[in-house]
Amino acid sequence: MRDTASELIGSWRLRGCELGFGVGIAWGYATLGQIGFADRSGYTAIGTVCNLAARLCAEAKDGQILVTGRVGAAVGAVAPLEDLGNLELKGLSRPVAAFNVLDRANGIPAEVT
Repeated sequence: MRDTASELIGSWRLRGCELGFGVGIAWGYATLGQIGFADRSGYTAIGTVCNLAARLCAEAKDGQILVTGRVGAAVGAVAPLEDLGNLELKGLSRPVAAFNVLDRANGIPAEVT
């Protein structure tokens, strides 16, 4: 994701546009399906896990991929992680353990250029 975003950001920078890249990933249960009515409907996901991912995304700085502890436990064997401690996220009653997925090549926080 970072590599592709970096390419896109570079091409848009040539056009005078500055873009950023931050991701939030959470794992859990959500309700999926058609929401709305006949003239205006869409397929979407709703639930706490969706809100959590959105809050992590909002917290992510440029180049960061923030994940919850549950996601970190699942990917920790294949991706180096930086422990960010517990984050207080808007709309959530308890702090959330968060991790930044580091650049696999050198294990340091990645920046998108």
